Amino acid sequence: MPRTPAKPIYALLAVALTVALAGCGRSGASAVPASGAGATAKLQIVAAENFWGSIASQLGGTKAVVKSIIVDPNADPHTYQPTAADARAIAGANMVIANGLGYDNWSSQVLQASPQSGRVVLNVGDLLGLTSGANQHRWYYPANVKAVIDQIVADYSRLDPADAAYFSQQKQTFENVDLARYNQLRAEIRSRYAGVPVGYSESIFQGLGEDLGLRLMTPYSFAKAIAEGTEVSAADKQTVDNQARRRQIKVWVFNSQNVTPDVQRVTETATRQNIPVATITETLAPQNSSFQQWQVKQLEGLQRALRLATGS
Repeated sequence: MPRTPAKPIYALLAVALTVALAGCGRSGASAVPASGAGATAKLQIVAAENFWGSIASQLGGTKAVVKSIIVDPNADPHTYQPTAADARAIAGANMVIANGLGYDNWSSQVLQASPQSGRVVLNVGDLLGLTSGANQHRWYYPANVKAVIDQIVADYSRLDPADAAYFSQQKQTFENVDLARYNQLRAEIRSRYAGVPVGYSESIFQGLGEDLGLRLMTPYSFAKAIAEGTEVSAADKQTVDNQARRRQIKVWVFNSQNVTPDVQRVTETATRQNIPVATITETLAPQNSSFQQWQVKQLEGLQRALRLATGS
């Protein structure tokens, strides 16, 4: 996704939040009764992006309603312009989940403009203790996904203590059943293909590639520049081009949602050199996929490419 500077959104927020707060006669935390007896209200959760929203929805089950704001694969979270409906949703939420790390600064602006007593904000970057400059794409780091799962369940249980046991069971089912194939594929690829040299177009793949034990050949500065829409250095272009042309990589992994001229050139070179190509995306694709369906499909594609490249 090409990156362009975000336009100021304060004027929009002023209008949107006037509408939102006028129709919101409660603070975000008041949706769930203090006692579970006869309680029917559900937690109102807003996720800035649908990859976190999918996880939050599955963990919340029947006790939570989750709205993901960015669901269009073509939308750029960096420059997204929130709508009045987004502001209303955030103003009325018990909990808001944002990626942080500069990935969705618009969400911080909306939150600051609509302070709500008792609302829980889960900022993934803050949870992980990361600072500006860290790789923003934490949903591609399996260990980080686990940490977010743990925190979501802890926050749900704090907001709705009467249903803490339910949320704990949802977590066990999600981790042991729903993520079983995701975990299995990662273990299989790590066991069979650790150390295989691969190239990758964008920094979203770094965390998963490291988890799989693959040898990531692409200069990180190249992948970071592609992800952020900044100029790729001539030296990095030459390095990545040579890796493909000389078959120094066994597989090329690229983000099909952000095919810049540099990425297209390397992809075409890899294809000419009979280097298998695997694709990934930044957000859920198709957008109605679950987190695990999306990740499993990508891992299966990567596994096929690695098998083809190595003959094993």
